[in-house]
Amino acid sequence: MKAYLRERLGAALAAVGTPPAGTVSFETPRQAGHGDLTTNIAMVLAKQTGMKGRDLAAAIVAKLETDPALVARVEVAGPGFLNFTFTEGYYLRQLQELVGAGAAFGRSTVGKGKNVQVEFVSANPTGPLTVGHGRGAVFGDTVARMLEWTGHAVEREYYFNNAGRQMRILGDSVRLRYLELLGDGGAFPDDHYQGEYIRDIARHLVEAHGEGLRGEGAEGKFKEQAESEIFADIKKTLASLGIVFASFYNENWLYEQGKIADVVALLRAKDLAYDSEGAVWFRTSALGLEKDKVIVKSTGEPTYRLPDIAYHREKFRRGYDLMIDIFGADHIATFPDVLAALKALGLDERRVVVLIHQFVTILQEGEVVKMSTRKANFITLDELIAEVGADVVRYFFLMRTISSHLNFDLALARKHSDENPVYYLQYAHARICSILRYARENRRASGEGAFDPSLLAAPAEIDLIKLLLLFPEQVESCALAYEPHRLAEYLQGVAAAFHRFYHECRVVTDDVPLTVARLALCRASNIVLGNGLAVLGINAPEEM
Repeated sequence: MKAYLRERLGAALAAVGTPPAGTVSFETPRQAGHGDLTTNIAMVLAKQTGMKGRDLAAAIVAKLETDPALVARVEVAGPGFLNFTFTEGYYLRQLQELVGAGAAFGRSTVGKGKNVQVEFVSANPTGPLTVGHGRGAVFGDTVARMLEWTGHAVEREYYFNNAGRQMRILGDSVRLRYLELLGDGGAFPDDHYQGEYIRDIARHLVEAHGEGLRGEGAEGKFKEQAESEIFADIKKTLASLGIVFASFYNENWLYEQGKIADVVALLRAKDLAYDSEGAVWFRTSALGLEKDKVIVKSTGEPTYRLPDIAYHREKFRRGYDLMIDIFGADHIATFPDVLAALKALGLDERRVVVLIHQFVTILQEGEVVKMSTRKANFITLDELIAEVGADVVRYFFLMRTISSHLNFDLALARKHSDENPVYYLQYAHARICSILRYARENRRASGEGAFDPSLLAAPAEIDLIKLLLLFPEQVESCALAYEPHRLAEYLQGVAAAFHRFYHECRVVTDDVPLTVARLALCRASNIVLGNGLAVLGINAPEEM
């Protein structure tokens, strides 16, 4: 319909004698009385024509020719908005197309030919994934799913570092617990990893090697075993949420292949790196940023910025059209420097999209659960999944914008009632399945095949149809804006609209044609709810 209206508006604008309009944009009005689509094209062109927006809008309407079978009316509103109201016949025909599309409804090709890499989680293998990691994991996977639904070729990547101080401390933590199990217990440093998982790894080494590792250093077998076991657990946790990565990229490879040194050399050649106080500094002040930043400490150890620059330089070499980085709020100070370095190195930093998610707080009985990875007084992502289920975890992480702090209310998450938003969606899907099952078992109809859409004339029916038909646009707009929370909100609206329809319009009646039509509407609702939940990575049960 947007394409049709753009073509019709183009003809009307030419008839009025306005300059070329470019692409006409539309929005869905917030108030139902303002029609089905609105455009501000008259106000955009008003200055060029020397006319008032409202006068130009009226002139456009006078020249606008549309099919009365599609467009019921066009009205001028406010300072020059053009509001379009479609016919019920248009919506009813679209409903038939929805039912016919089935599981493909909502998919599009807007991203066809575009290769996208989505990098997320990227937690070093020092311990189990926490709820903080979980928010980034679910968000990243859902962004990838939305992009896939819109035709993009997507690769999920997990970037990690199995070297450096954190990993040395991890190895030494396992070594000390190993010696403790052999009866050589001593003081355990406060800065070491305290969790029970460290003892489990040490116990496995005792079982496999006995006392044979007494003289082993922290960075040998102890670190290797810890990395192996923790990474296996991380992958298992992610799989329980339906998250599978296509590739794992080790930061250490950048050092082994000389990529870190290459970046320093390139920055020096551009006079963007210099030595001071025993460290190497990145001259970010020359790139419009506030002050210069250290990229290699006086100890010789790079800061986060340097390997991140090298890693992203390699991403460009791998040929992605778009690279999406999903970080926690602790990265907010470093990524502008990385983007500035990429630009300085002649790369198009606009192809890198950085999405920052805020922290998660777990509320248990109204109290905030304090968490520290080192001290091991945290709720692991596994524990959260075991407590409330993978579907609830995914939905709760998605139902708020990532720019806001998330309070994860365990009491609400445990509820199996309409108060729990994911239960509300799944129950709507299951209820529709039950209605369709009942109709089939009683040989009334199945909700599939031919039906007469003109019989769906009740306000609750028309409102539901209009909402269902917005699904493809919702998927596309949410995908291109990286905002799955809006899709979650839309699905809540669909479930509410279906419940209104169900309560106001009896589905299975003695009127067979009407029953067939209403079952088709039920089927359409189920398609949208099922497809929407699939985009969010959440199960759509047929029974509850």
